[in-house]
Amino acid sequence: MVPQIYRAKAINCHAGCCSLAYLCLISVNIMIQTQDAYNNWAKTYDTVANKTRDLEAIALKAVLDDSRYDTILELGCGTGKNTIWLSGKCDQLTAADFSPEMMAIAQQKVTSPNITFKQVDITHAWDFGKADLITCSLILEHIENLDHIFRQAAQTIKPGGKFYICELHPYKQLEGSRAKFEMNGELHQLEYFIHHISDYMQAARKHGFVCDDLQEWFDNDDKTTTPRLVSFLFSKK
Repeated sequence: MVPQIYRAKAINCHAGCCSLAYLCLISVNIMIQTQDAYNNWAKTYDTVANKTRDLEAIALKAVLDDSRYDTILELGCGTGKNTIWLSGKCDQLTAADFSPEMMAIAQQKVTSPNITFKQVDITHAWDFGKADLITCSLILEHIENLDHIFRQAAQTIKPGGKFYICELHPYKQLEGSRAKFEMNGELHQLEYFIHHISDYMQAARKHGFVCDDLQEWFDNDDKTTTPRLVSFLFSKK
């Protein structure tokens, strides 16, 4: 199934159907692919407020700060928000993304000689070579088949290697949060899939991973609210 985005226009609503007063979003087009959406989003991705993007960068550094690796594979490098930091944690970094426009911005910002950029669709078979660490940031909500991701990761990662994942928390998704951006006065909402924590754990176990660390990440570290993100650090047996 090809991920798509929904294009929605804001109109006045008097039916009381929306949590934001008098604003209702009506789906008008479902034919734009996720790759096209991120290509369009690239123009503003770094400049608009984005709590999910910023909190994930904090989570990645906190989880991986004490380690160094020979080779890292970064899945979903986007515009390079984590790429610069990861390049300083390894001898060789492969930064991969589905969106050429997102990755072009990353290439302009990140010029370290130990980085190789690759445009890929990770829903197909992977061809990256072996890695000591794989990072996967904010992309699995757009991928339906977790089993495929963990199978490919198991084939790519070296024995004893690590697999870091950080995604929008399923509780947050159930409250209506999802990847979205505004362009030309229209709100673009990307198609998404809800993966529960148990889904990650079962897929990991099936493909020979054990969980070393699981954390929930909250806005302003306020644990009286719904967690925004969930992160995992798996080890390959």
